[in-house]
Amino acid sequence: MAKISWRPGTQIYPLPAVLVTCGDNPGNWTMLTVAWTGTICSDPAMCYISVRPERASYPLIVSNMEFTINLTTVAMARATDWAGVRSGRDYDKWTETGLTPLPGEKVASPTIEESPLSIECRVKTVTRLGSHDMFVAEVVNVRADDAYLDPATGRFMLEKADLLAYSHGFYHSLGQMIGKFGFSVKKN
Repeated sequence: MAKISWRPGTQIYPLPAVLVTCGDNPGNWTMLTVAWTGTICSDPAMCYISVRPERASYPLIVSNMEFTINLTTVAMARATDWAGVRSGRDYDKWTETGLTPLPGEKVASPTIEESPLSIECRVKTVTRLGSHDMFVAEVVNVRADDAYLDPATGRFMLEKADLLAYSHGFYHSLGQMIGKFGFSVKKN
């Protein structure tokens, strides 16, 4: 295996390409594309997003201390990219992307109707890291599209959602499920 030297901007890939929605009323609801996101605790359920302070959505998240993480699909790839390269200062991202805002159930920020899974979050802490500030948040509600729920178990079937991932400037679809946790040691 070839060794590369570390350089600024080197990250761990792939990452989810998500749309984060924010705002406390329909008049200021907006979205931004985020790849720096993930789960950080299971009990209580917590996650994070990292956002540059110069982003138009940043003051809305700081002011309301809420946001929603919306998973994206291959069908949403164009809208996901567009929302990441255009500013909400200059465009109405809902109109431009054709995505549909739905009121949040437990937070004031909206969810995205086209998203297969939306995670409503309340910010617990904000940490300045450098180029980005990290918002650590508690998950307060999850909305899942019934089309991706297994009717027998209620399990969310990620493998059917055709989710979008981001790696080194490129978008990729996620592949098929290859096994369940523990499959490598399961007795036949």
